Amino acid sequence: MKRIRGGVAAPRGFVAAGVTCGIKAAAKDLAILASEKPCVVAGVFTTNDVKAAPVQVTRARILRHGTAQAVVINSGNANCCTGKRGLGDAGRMAELCAKQLGVSHQEVLVASTGPIGKFLPMAKVEKGIAAAATELRKRGAADAAEAILTTDTVTKQIAITETVAGTEIRIGAMAKGAGMIEPNMATMLAFITTDAVITADALRASLKHAVDGSFNRITVDGDRSTNDMVIVLANGLAGNKEVWRGDDLERFQKALGFVCCELAKMIVRDGEGATKFVHVTVKGAPSARQAEVAARAVANSSLVKTALHGASPNWGRIMAALGYSGAKINPNRVDIYLGGIKVAARGQPADCDPARSGVAKALKRKEIQVLVDLNSGEFERTVWTCDFSAEYVAINV
Repeated sequence: MKRIRGGVAAPRGFVAAGVTCGIKAAAKDLAILASEKPCVVAGVFTTNDVKAAPVQVTRARILRHGTAQAVVINSGNANCCTGKRGLGDAGRMAELCAKQLGVSHQEVLVASTGPIGKFLPMAKVEKGIAAAATELRKRGAADAAEAILTTDTVTKQIAITETVAGTEIRIGAMAKGAGMIEPNMATMLAFITTDAVITADALRASLKHAVDGSFNRITVDGDRSTNDMVIVLANGLAGNKEVWRGDDLERFQKALGFVCCELAKMIVRDGEGATKFVHVTVKGAPSARQAEVAARAVANSSLVKTALHGASPNWGRIMAALGYSGAKINPNRVDIYLGGIKVAARGQPADCDPARSGVAKALKRKEIQVLVDLNSGEFERTVWTCDFSAEYVAINV
């Protein structure tokens, strides 16, 4: 596996563009991603019962057709809680894009991100789609990655090559997300492209596997969005032997999982107001589910996140989160490590002086390891999160 340049347009046959159309005050806010031929497509969507219009439209098209050739994305407006008009506007975006590209409107997917409860300014959107269609090119990936941002401070892109069935295939991707991030999808969009030849079933299974090990392992603030989606498009232009099972599928899944993990970590590092990247690992659990539930509770705890921001070795907050997590724990067996240093042993203070042990110094680093050993089994799970700062509050007032 090797990193390459080109982002979401790195795989053969893909082009992208990002333009400013006026949805946001003065920034790029509309992107198009397109393939020169129809693609096998798979998607994963928000689990929030309130689903934005573009989520409803795109999910239905993927379930109905299983193929797509383009995606049109706007930022600055979520097109959520906008009723029939919102659904019509999402469909209209696809129609406008399809007309510009000369493809069927059913082959165009739609995504939106931004404030909820506002109608799309369709006159601006129409002009933006027309402008973006004329700018489509291989080098347009960076502009597209910029155009999908909201409160993000940096773009999130990656591209790799891998050898599958004796042939070099490429995977490229872009994502956005900084706030309203919680496992089981969040305020995040991710668009992944590949030129691999792969069956629809294998692509769906690969995406689910990749998302479960990446985007569903991150949290910034515990809020679950209405607009989340991860889409993967495979146009088959690499010409490899079709991937559908065995070692070839395993290699593809590993590559796709790597891309998703890297994007997920980028999202956490760019969390709203974040100053620290935190690995929360729970091991020694009686089941994988118990480990994940416990890790999520710690990662989502506002008190834990503020303590980490202040470099406070207050491990009691971690114990409290474990206690209400729903995981079955015996507090008299729990060990806790901060920055690799044991601060709690069997649910009691460890023989450790925080002032002299290096704990305080470890908690001032930009990357922090929180390890909990339940000592009750052999399962382990990790969730990635960030700290809470005053800036997070300021951004979300």
